[in-house]
Amino acid sequence: MPASFPAWRHLPAGSGLRRELSEQRHSSCLRAMGLSDGSDHGTQQTQALLSAAQEMEPQRRDYHVERPLLTQGQLEDLGHWGPVSKTYQWRAWFRCSRARAHDLLLHYVPVLGWLPRYPVRDWLLGDLLSGLSVAIMQLPQGLAYALLAGLPPMFGLYSSFYPVFVYFLFGTSRHISVGTFAVMSVMVGGVTETLTADDAFVQGLNATVDDARVQVAYTLSFLVGLFQVGLGLVHFGFVVTYLSEPLVRSYTTAASVQVLVSQLKYVFGIKLNTYSGPLSVIYTVLEVCSKLPQTVPGTVVTALVAGVVLVMVKLLNEKLKRHLPLPIPGELLTLIGATGISFGANLNQRFQVDVVGNITTGLIPPVPPKTELFTTLVGNAFAIAVVGFAIAISLGKIFALRHGYRVDSNQELVALGLSNLIGSFFQCFPVSCSMSRSLVQEGTGGNTQVAGAVSSLFILLIIVKLGELFRDLPKAVLAAVIIVNLKGMLKQFSDVCSLWKANRVDLLIWLVTFVATILLNLDIGLAASIVFSLLLVVIRMQLPHYSVLGQVPDTDIYRDVEEYSGAKEIPGVKVFRSSATIYFANAELYSDSLKQKCGVDVDHLISQKKKRIKKQEMKMKRMKKAKKTQKQATSSNISSVSFNVNTSSEDIKSNDVEEGPAKTRKDVHQEEQLEDVVASNQDVKAPTMTSLKSLGLPQPDFHSLILDLSTLSFVDTVCIKSLKNIFRDFREIEVEVYIAACYSPVVTQLEAGHFFDDSITKQHLFVSVHDAVTFALHNRKPGSKSPVLATKL
Repeated sequence: MPASFPAWRHLPAGSGLRRELSEQRHSSCLRAMGLSDGSDHGTQQTQALLSAAQEMEPQRRDYHVERPLLTQGQLEDLGHWGPVSKTYQWRAWFRCSRARAHDLLLHYVPVLGWLPRYPVRDWLLGDLLSGLSVAIMQLPQGLAYALLAGLPPMFGLYSSFYPVFVYFLFGTSRHISVGTFAVMSVMVGGVTETLTADDAFVQGLNATVDDARVQVAYTLSFLVGLFQVGLGLVHFGFVVTYLSEPLVRSYTTAASVQVLVSQLKYVFGIKLNTYSGPLSVIYTVLEVCSKLPQTVPGTVVTALVAGVVLVMVKLLNEKLKRHLPLPIPGELLTLIGATGISFGANLNQRFQVDVVGNITTGLIPPVPPKTELFTTLVGNAFAIAVVGFAIAISLGKIFALRHGYRVDSNQELVALGLSNLIGSFFQCFPVSCSMSRSLVQEGTGGNTQVAGAVSSLFILLIIVKLGELFRDLPKAVLAAVIIVNLKGMLKQFSDVCSLWKANRVDLLIWLVTFVATILLNLDIGLAASIVFSLLLVVIRMQLPHYSVLGQVPDTDIYRDVEEYSGAKEIPGVKVFRSSATIYFANAELYSDSLKQKCGVDVDHLISQKKKRIKKQEMKMKRMKKAKKTQKQATSSNISSVSFNVNTSSEDIKSNDVEEGPAKTRKDVHQEEQLEDVVASNQDVKAPTMTSLKSLGLPQPDFHSLILDLSTLSFVDTVCIKSLKNIFRDFREIEVEVYIAACYSPVVTQLEAGHFFDDSITKQHLFVSVHDAVTFALHNRKPGSKSPVLATKL
């Protein structure tokens, strides 16, 4: 008859005395808050707040469950378990129909789905204002970030037009602002400046240094777009999950430091050598310090004035954002004012302030990428592709959660890749989305990527007609624009304090990523950071928390006895659990921790058992041989020999020594028994009664071991072999092993790995720990110690 769960009965919750005390407590709290309960109005307030508080207060609910004890096989019969039919998604890829073609078209060109249903009256005005605001920011940032990438400023405007319009057609996020971004620009700048520093490389391209950098940049953009489109088409968007939030935030913080260092030469007006590879940031800072005496005062003053104006305008926007329909365009006003002052005061000639120079107007014809540069740029292109996508999808998901829509990570890869791929033919450098512009686009009423299309058309107007007006713009002002816009990323240094309190493993990832990116440069630093982050995951899975579980009194709940003082171990039963899944990297550690937590040296006990059995067999063989020489044999046959030795602990210690100086009384008694057996001419066979007690070995203080495998998400062959060894070893020391709380997919994997056989069946697998404990207590072996039940089951 199967064992049943008992009922846990308690007095009903919410008795009159408890309710009265609760009402008095709430009433006193209300009086302390200044709410009177003497008037009718105060009484109504009191009752309303009291009822709300009572609804929020968790109430005690007792329930009674009575069901038969269930093994896994019984559960499968009861629930009519059956294998889930596999659906092969790849089969749908080859189906051809009109509906399928329509779905694919809407999937890969999302604008065809949402633009026909665009609510013009509700959203158009907000998108127009938002697009204008973003364009006002896009203009100075495009010029500045082109400078950061080591390119003429005009190419920053190209990169602010073509990719933005392409993303309008293919993107799924309604609020991110695609275009030039500081982190991407500094990664591109690192590649362009490193390659063009070699005169042989420039001569091989048959171009000037500026032209060579442009060719490297748009070829790099082509490869970045190719990687992103390819990864998106094969649904590789999940790769961004390996870039944790601490890693991305630390990486962007380190990149912002590199951006800041790269702009020092424009702030101080000095010429620096080009450094690349590890420690390039350190070398640049050291050279800046050594060349400070060569600083151009006019350049420093220009940068400081521009920086102060930008900061003041940003602070003013922060205070007046509730009262202003649009933020004050501080960057655009600063650029216009600085250009006018530079032209009027002739800063370039009088104070040696370096200016942007000639800016060509009009659109340029498309050009193909330089295929001879593919092998040189492929590694950097992959790193830039991953970083650009990680930044875009992170911001996209934040805005999607805030506004209640979904962002398709694979389509985002395709959209961003097409933006870079198509833009590369028009000499654009790799782009991503900007955090500051995205916040402005959302905050000024932007609802869709119509705002992005409006901003790109405004940039087109600048390219065609107004670009040449900024030829007298000081580069120091652009450097000030870049540095002031780094404020948001530099504020991420506060993550160190918050992560110290919240999670120090994440803090370690943050610090290692920052140091690696600063010292090893952006590409190698990113690879090192990802490897370190994944290594930490492996280490944390390899070193999980192991615990022995005890029963919370009068419940079927089992918790760690070290954490819960009220949880008590069931006498005679050990319940063991790991906090992580068992696989090849931690399977051996799982077995060792299990034996350690159980308090039994299993390996030593098995070794001693085998030694004593072998010793007895050798004694029997020697005695039989001696008796044969004396021709003293009998005709009776005994199939087995049983020894019942009840030794003390001192006797056990003496038995560990194979040849002691003296024999104990029990040793003499055993030899006499052997002599009787041999004298009876019995066949010498291994004894069938090889229990620990009969061999004089200590018995474990528990008769059953239950492995809680509820944390397993998968098993491999090493895990299956380890579990089989645990069954074998503990059965050797007369402890029966059971498994509890396995999920169906894990059970299926155990079956596929041939875990179950004649000795380990599904009768050893229970649906819960409490089922296994109940079965173990009612089905312990007759020779095992009888525990005194300290808990009610």
